Amino acid sequence: MLSACHSAKLRVVSKPAVSSSKLTGHEAHVSELLSRALPSLKGERLKATVLEVTYAAGGFSRPHRHPCPVIGYVVEGALRTRVSETRETIIHAGETFYEEPNGIHRVSANASDREPVRFLAFFLCDDDQPLSVAEPLVSN
Repeated sequence: MLSACHSAKLRVVSKPAVSSSKLTGHEAHVSELLSRALPSLKGERLKATVLEVTYAAGGFSRPHRHPCPVIGYVVEGALRTRVSETRETIIHAGETFYEEPNGIHRVSANASDREPVRFLAFFLCDDDQPLSVAEPLVSN
């Protein structure tokens, strides 16, 4: 169920095949949203952190990177993103994405100028370290 693959830096997986309004019976329906091999980690002091990120209509963040691998899930709205040398893409509500460590977020913004976007970012790190590192602004 891969809807787009942009190099190894960003991977988008499509929405689950079954909507909750179409479920019947008492059994759970399970859809794999993302499966990804992670980079080697030391494993001595692993720490998982989950952040909820919201950009207001037209909102964005400055260029940055994450030292740890990140798995994301868009809860509502649409996220416009470009990591390192990949092409810009839009990730919609219900879609997931993966970001390799230290990929530079050249674009991280709300795709809408009318509605907010809200997503969850799951970080898996070897130890306590900043989750985001600002990139120097490049003057033209």
